[in-house]
Amino acid sequence: MIRAIRACKTAAEERAVVRKECAAIRASINEDDQDYRHRNLAKLMFIQILGYPTHFGQMECLKLIASAGFPEKRIGYLGLMLLLDERQEVLIDLNHSNQYIVGLALCALGNICSAEMARDLAPEVERLLQFRDPNIRKKAALCSIRIIKKVPDLAENFINCAASLLKEKHHGVLITGVQLCADLCKVSSEALEYFRKKCTEGLVRTLRDIVNSPYSPEYDISGITDPYLHIRLLKLLRILGQGDADASDRMTDILAQVATKTESNKNAGNAILYECVETIMSIEDDGGLRVLAINILGKFLSNRDNNIRYVALNMLMRATTLDAQAVQRHRATILDCVKDSDASIRKRALELLYLLVNENNVKPLIKELIEYLEVSDQEFKGDLTAKICSLVE
Repeated sequence: MIRAIRACKTAAEERAVVRKECAAIRASINEDDQDYRHRNLAKLMFIQILGYPTHFGQMECLKLIASAGFPEKRIGYLGLMLLLDERQEVLIDLNHSNQYIVGLALCALGNICSAEMARDLAPEVERLLQFRDPNIRKKAALCSIRIIKKVPDLAENFINCAASLLKEKHHGVLITGVQLCADLCKVSSEALEYFRKKCTEGLVRTLRDIVNSPYSPEYDISGITDPYLHIRLLKLLRILGQGDADASDRMTDILAQVATKTESNKNAGNAILYECVETIMSIEDDGGLRVLAINILGKFLSNRDNNIRYVALNMLMRATTLDAQAVQRHRATILDCVKDSDASIRKRALELLYLLVNENNVKPLIKELIEYLEVSDQEFKGDLTAKICSLVE
């Protein structure tokens, strides 16, 4: 079927093929064909992805979920996530003896769970957070995120389970546990306080272990151990440190370590450094760490990758409100970015430079900008002239 659809030269041809296939699937459904039910649903999913209506076959999902075999259940749950939405009443099997089927059910619940289903199934998901198999614990944690987003009142039920996931050695479970804690902090002030007091030390210890861990092929990306987990941990520490001097104080050493030890010649390293800078800028700090963070951004401005330079300029604009003096040290590099060939970098650098101008540096900067005005692109001249006039004023 896929080959036939891809071979179509026009939209009319494609519609004809889909019409013929849908007619065959309808006939098969009417005959209650058990053998081809899962193949018919797989076809329907492809047709749905192409944008054609498939409502006539949606009940087949539920029949497949109710069947005994794993291949049928797998297609059934996949169809459930794609063809149905949270308004449907669905029986989700979280008590099955086969852990792989429980995994399918958790996946489906995490994708289409409604507020009513969340209330009904929250105790089951909570129980599965302590299941022996790490794969199920991981899926249960992701499912819990959906539940607390749908029903924030249930957040307090998951606080203790989420905290226990932060002690996990399995990286897959740990990363989902960290994400669950971050989402709990967003919906519950009680959870935020609990994790600040009870878990900050443990998170700092976990991050230190990962930063100092020896080479591990299972989690390595470009010579860096599990950058995804690095980033999730930094994001959670950012939430815990924001507005709390005590929690911020406990994480300053490890943030300095991440900022100085992470390699900046790899993309994975740059992603970690960026998150580290974001965390340093967000927590309560005496200023020493901020200078280190702004220096990292200054180094980003010399990178050949335009994306890295652009995010550095964005972050430096925020940094001017926190420590304008430290940003001033990178003025020459920012001025070079104003002359960049990339239009978005030019504009962003000009906005940043505008924020840095003061009585002491206005004359040399204006002189540089006027010299550049003579050779700049036609479409950039308007922006540049407006900024120069505004600064002179």
